[in-house]
Amino acid sequence: MAAGRGLPHMGGMSDTHSDTFPFSLEVHPVGESGALYQWSIRKHGKLHQRSDRKHPTEAKARSHGEAEIERLIRDRGR
Repeated sequence: MAAGRGLPHMGGMSDTHSDTFPFSLEVHPVGESGALYQWSIRKHGKLHQRSDRKHPTEAKARSHGEAEIERLIRDRGR
């Protein structure tokens, strides 16, 4: 790899925005068919919470995971 070039980024499966620190979201297919998706929330890199159901699309799983991170951040100050 040429100097000054970073490693290629593997987008789409994880979300590591600094505005959600210390939480990160991972969306992954379930089972061999990969037709359903689940999310996992990590806090400082360690598993914090997992979805309790399977979602029909990656977008739905991501949306539910992002909503849960927003709730965790909002409730953190209480």
